[in-house]
Amino acid sequence: MLANMLAALGFSAPAIPSTGAPDGSSELVVKAVSVSHMLTINGYSHTKGITYGDSITAATFAGAGHRWSILYYPNGSCYDDIDWISLYLKVDPATCGPDAVKARFRFSLLDVKGEPVPGYSKSSKDEHWRVFFAAMTDKRGFRKFISRGALEESGSLVDDCFSVRCDITVLKVIRKDKGAPCERFVVVPPSNIVQDFGHLLCSGQGADIMFEVAGETFAAHRNILAARSPVFMAELFSPMKEKAASSVRIDDMEARVFEALLHFVYTDSLPEIDDGEAMVVAQHLLVAADRYSLERLKLICEDKLCNYIDTSSVGTILSLAEQHGCHGLKKACFQFLTLGNNLNVAIGTDGFDHLTNSCPSILKELLAKVTI
Repeated sequence: MLANMLAALGFSAPAIPSTGAPDGSSELVVKAVSVSHMLTINGYSHTKGITYGDSITAATFAGAGHRWSILYYPNGSCYDDIDWISLYLKVDPATCGPDAVKARFRFSLLDVKGEPVPGYSKSSKDEHWRVFFAAMTDKRGFRKFISRGALEESGSLVDDCFSVRCDITVLKVIRKDKGAPCERFVVVPPSNIVQDFGHLLCSGQGADIMFEVAGETFAAHRNILAARSPVFMAELFSPMKEKAASSVRIDDMEARVFEALLHFVYTDSLPEIDDGEAMVVAQHLLVAADRYSLERLKLICEDKLCNYIDTSSVGTILSLAEQHGCHGLKKACFQFLTLGNNLNVAIGTDGFDHLTNSCPSILKELLAKVTI
C-alpha cells in the first residue's frame, strides 16, 4: 500500500543494491592460550592423615587470562578412592566473565629430573574442550590420579616430597567488527551509586542518628543501616525499641572498626587499611560483621585472614573461626596445621594456649585430622 501511495505522488522506492562492497565485516579469531604450573607436595607423609573427601588447595596461580586452583585429595575425593590421590582443577568464577571457560588440561607426575613419568599423566580428552562453568563449586579432574602405593614405589617420592605439573590450554574466541561503527546518540555513564552513598556518609547530610563508639561519634542514616543489616533493622525500627532516640552507644568495639563497618554498609567495600594493622582490623571487623549479620563483610574478613595464617597466628585465628562459625577459615587453619611441622611449632604459642582455653572441643577435632 505504501508503494502505491508513493507511486501516486511521483516518488519511487530506492533500489536495494545486490552487488558491490559490503558496508562492514566481522572476523572471528580463535586461538589457544596455554599455561603450566608445577606443584610440589613437601611433607607427603603428614597429608596421609587427612580424611578422605577433604582437600587441600595446594596451589593458586594465574595464567591464560584466568586464576586457577589445584585441589589435592591425599586420600581420595570419596570413600571409594581412599587408597588413591585425587587431583582437581578449578577456575576462579570472578575471572570468567559472562561466558564459560573452555579448556583442556593435563596432570603429570614428575620424576627427580622434572620430567613426566610415563604412565602417570592424565588429561581431559584432547578432542574435547572441557567447560568450566562460572560456579564456585565447579571442578574438573581425576578421582584416581595415582594410588598411594604406586607413588611410594615410583621413585618420584624423595625425602617425603613429590611434584606434579599441570598444563592448561584455554580456547579464546575474539570477535572483531570492521567498518564504520554505529553512531551513538546517547552515552550512558557508569553507575556512581557507590560514590554517592560514600559522599552521603562522609558529609553526614540528612543523618538522623548518631553512634557513640569508644569516645568518637559517627553520623548515619537509619534507613540505610536497616536496609543493609537485619540487626540494625531490629534495633532501630522494632516496636519494642525507642525510635525517637537520636543517639546510640556501642560498647566492646573500637572506633576504627565501627568506622570501617559503616564504610562497608554504605559502599559495599572496605576502606584503605595500613598493612601493619590489616590482620588485627580484619579480626575485629569479622566479629562486628557477625554481630550485625553482614554476611558478605564476614566472608571478606575470612578471606583476608586466610592470608595471615602462620604458626604464631593460627591459634588465635582458629579460635575466632570456631567462635563465629567461619567454616572456610577453620578449614584453612586445619589445612595449615596438617603440613610439615606446623602443629608442633604452633602448640608453643600464646595463641594456641588461648585456643585450648576458649575452644577445648576443637582440639579433639584437630587431633583426629593430623598426626603429631
